[in-house]
Amino acid sequence: MSEPLETDYLVLGSGIAGLNFALLAAEHGRVVVCTKKAANDTNTNWAQGGVAAVLASDDTMSLHVEDTLTAGDGLCDRSIVEMCVEEGPSHVQRLLDLGVRLDRDEHGKLDLGREGAHSRNRVVHWQDVTGREIQRALLEAVNKHANITILEDHIGVDLLSLAKYGGDPACFGAYVLDTKTGEVKTITARATVLATGGTGKVYVYTSNPDVATGDGVAMAYRLGAAVCDLEFVQFHPTVLYHPHARNFLISEALRGEGGVLKLANGETFMENYHPMKSLASRDIVARAIDNELKKSGAECAFLDMTHLDPAFVRGRFPNIHERVLALGIDMTKQPIPVVPAAHYMCGGVKTDTRGETTIKGLFAIGECAFTGLHGANRLASNSLLEGMVYSSHAAAAVKDSPRARPAQVAPWSSGDATDSRDAIVVALNWDEIRRFMWSYLGIVRTDKRIERARRRIEIIRDEIREYYIDFKITSDLIELRNLSLVAHLVIESARRRKESRGLHFTLDYPEHLSEARHSELQLTNGPRG
Repeated sequence: MSEPLETDYLVLGSGIAGLNFALLAAEHGRVVVCTKKAANDTNTNWAQGGVAAVLASDDTMSLHVEDTLTAGDGLCDRSIVEMCVEEGPSHVQRLLDLGVRLDRDEHGKLDLGREGAHSRNRVVHWQDVTGREIQRALLEAVNKHANITILEDHIGVDLLSLAKYGGDPACFGAYVLDTKTGEVKTITARATVLATGGTGKVYVYTSNPDVATGDGVAMAYRLGAAVCDLEFVQFHPTVLYHPHARNFLISEALRGEGGVLKLANGETFMENYHPMKSLASRDIVARAIDNELKKSGAECAFLDMTHLDPAFVRGRFPNIHERVLALGIDMTKQPIPVVPAAHYMCGGVKTDTRGETTIKGLFAIGECAFTGLHGANRLASNSLLEGMVYSSHAAAAVKDSPRARPAQVAPWSSGDATDSRDAIVVALNWDEIRRFMWSYLGIVRTDKRIERARRRIEIIRDEIREYYIDFKITSDLIELRNLSLVAHLVIESARRRKESRGLHFTLDYPEHLSEARHSELQLTNGPRG
């Protein structure tokens, strides 16, 4: 067994939050970035819309704050919202300084788009592939930095805790599986940063890539960190409905530029649900589409761009136009078939304003974190903003982190585990979780559906625990273990919320409670796993 790899800062995840943290922290320490597939295989790389920031002459910080609070349906932390909004313009400038290309208008000023629930145009973007452009620029900068090492094909297994060595419940690194060799490495660090992205693969229909299995949330919870508001899963209203297109998002920016939602017969319907019609917030639009599909029995709704100038549509959305055209849909001449799908986790690992969790030495940034910004429903294009703000705060906070680790760190042990001869168990459990989560913990919920999901997930988790002990770990088994835990946490959080608020809508409790409360979960028997 090799000796532990020692670094100053260990980052799990290589999206906007993880890479921006690495660049800033590398100015005062060595950084190891572990990413479970390729470095650009992230939720960031799939982000189409852009970064929300107050840059227009007719916009104000207070308007952006109020739009965020309204979308968050009473659960945003106003001080956190104000902090992120006020820092927005400086982080747009940082992206430009890093070489990120952003679209400009005919006067050379940044082109500002509008998305659902925004009262002003404030979303900077690069065509309709903003995330891909940000990922490109950040990776180029990271790859040039002598203090940063990227380990691709390395997935976190579990976090290291001083409590297991008789110390305080502090984190000092992680066990990490090299999926190419099968070796579990021990990496120790002064600070460990979770930047693992979202949880979309808990659902069978999602806009997320395959890597979004909630690993950071699961690892942090097993260590004893508090997690918060995991019932608030955002379903994006418009994901392409086509048998040969998997997970392809139809950006909210299309509706921001004038796209209109319609039924198969050409009738509009959003005016029946909200004054902002097709530009209402995501929770409202997703529920409206879900309701219309259930009423009619139709398989999808349609997003109509055909009334707009074809040259404008092709120029503003080249990637989306090219993708749907390859599937036989000319969006300048015919509506795009769309359905809602799981998109973003508004809850996550609870952090303070620096990104530190309730466990000393452990930080969480980006989608895997709960900061108080998003509340019960995220405002479009606030996620990349949050990733920039909190990665910067965390990089400053870790500068003075002490080096605390045992004199001897126990290496990973597989015990008597053998190679699996029954991998079908993993595949079947994975599929079952994702399907019943969609059916029972989807856009519309009931106590009965939640209870059905609770009973099923406990049976499956027992099977996975037994399998995990008996067989040597693989990336698939690690992801299934994490996925099942995240499903359990979503179910438990939803079970405790006896109201409808934001993204959590239940037929049994259709109204708000008088007081807006968070749903916090934490292991009561201390760190384990």
